[in-house]
Amino acid sequence: MRGLQGNLALARFNHGIEREALRITPSGSLALTRHPAAFGAPLTHPKITTDFSEAQLELITGVHESVESCVEELGDIHTFIHHKLEEELLWPASMPCGISADDAIPIARYGDSNTARFKEIYREGLGHRYGRVMQTISGIHYNFSIPEAIWDVLAKIDSTSSNRATRDDGYLRLMRNFRKHSWLLIYLFGASPAVCASFLRNKEHNLQRLDPSTCYLPFATSLRMGPLGYQSQEQSLHRIVYDSLPKFIDSMVPALTHAHPRYARIGIRDGDAYNQLTDALLQVEAELYATIRAKRKTQSAERALLALRRRGIEYVEVRCLDADPFEPLGISIETAKFMDVFLIHALLSPNDGESETQSVRNFDNQLNTVHSGRDPELELATADGRRKLVNWAREILEECRLVATLLDEVNDGHDSQSLVEQQVEKVKDASLTPAAKLHRLMVDRKQPFASLGLEMAFEHHETMMQRNLSAERQSSFENLARQSVDAREAIEAADEKPFEAYLADYLSLREDS
Repeated sequence: MRGLQGNLALARFNHGIEREALRITPSGSLALTRHPAAFGAPLTHPKITTDFSEAQLELITGVHESVESCVEELGDIHTFIHHKLEEELLWPASMPCGISADDAIPIARYGDSNTARFKEIYREGLGHRYGRVMQTISGIHYNFSIPEAIWDVLAKIDSTSSNRATRDDGYLRLMRNFRKHSWLLIYLFGASPAVCASFLRNKEHNLQRLDPSTCYLPFATSLRMGPLGYQSQEQSLHRIVYDSLPKFIDSMVPALTHAHPRYARIGIRDGDAYNQLTDALLQVEAELYATIRAKRKTQSAERALLALRRRGIEYVEVRCLDADPFEPLGISIETAKFMDVFLIHALLSPNDGESETQSVRNFDNQLNTVHSGRDPELELATADGRRKLVNWAREILEECRLVATLLDEVNDGHDSQSLVEQQVEKVKDASLTPAAKLHRLMVDRKQPFASLGLEMAFEHHETMMQRNLSAERQSSFENLARQSVDAREAIEAADEKPFEAYLADYLSLREDS
């Protein structure tokens, strides 16, 4: 495939995993305690931070060439966390439970610096725009980058140069293909077919009652990725263009700079108190609800879009994976390895552009898979008309099998091909998907989602408590916690600029900012 047979660089793709998870009490309600001091300072800790809520942990691995070492590090972080949680647990599912109301959800706090205030106001804005309950939805983010040797080989094959522009185009081709086919990941790994009734308070929905406290859809896969989850009607009306990096940036700028009528009504400030950072469609780039994002590490106080403009795409971040409630880490090695196959397939497949019509098809296919993906008669939209999901899925997986063969050749094994075959079996039999397994457990046991999730939380906690870190690894985590506190205090001590000036500088998209 594209001249890559036997290329050892196929064993050197870079991976990183971010896992979000809510801290809960032994009774299953959201923890109202502060971020544990034993974890360090969430503002500056490189591996243990918070997402929207003070109770919502975000655990971050480093960059690894090996999937195994990446998942091993994620396991070490979890081990450290569980041993420090005291009486608390981690909620295993993506969709939350045990939340009484918006105002009962504590927003994450980061300290007294300008950076900390910025992060907190951003979260205040998210709460005003979408509600705090929605922000407690958690997931798995899978980061993936392509080694230089692969870019060099592809450049020779395509008779181009392996320069920044070519790499940006390659990443965007990957993203366009991913967007076209990401419904398949939602089918294969979606694990949120039901929600706690408490999550639906004051929300319009078409879910059915499974029991007095659980709502579901019979063929649902990932309600997290539908209208009840990380979706925004306002964002869906603004088209982001993925045909080139300049076009992507140009399409993002209005979303970040033009006042949006709905958010303008919220107001940026009430006196000295901020309601949100801006009244634009997106306060910052991270507010874009996309299944995949183009990423570049930012420098101090640098906007993400400016980093992309200045230095190009460094990696992609996949954001459509539910936390697997059957796995203590929220993701298995097998799922991570299949993600590599899927992403390499997206990189190598041709795709000259994404029309507005294709973008609409992508979104419609995602929503149909979210709500009815396990229906064997479900049809999705293609450029050539409607097509059964199961038939299209088999075709994509057959193409993925070719990628798996390449990977197995350089790894002297059959793991990748076996993993593709496992996904083929899920397409043949939807009862093998995580969503179906979760649904079946609730029905067979007559067990509500809240009760099943809490049972799994206890089981995973016991599993992780049986693990112990080496003295060296334990010391490393303890040192990181102390260092993060020192780093946060140094940032606070170095602040000289008034917050209003800091905010204006950060939000600017000028090259000299």
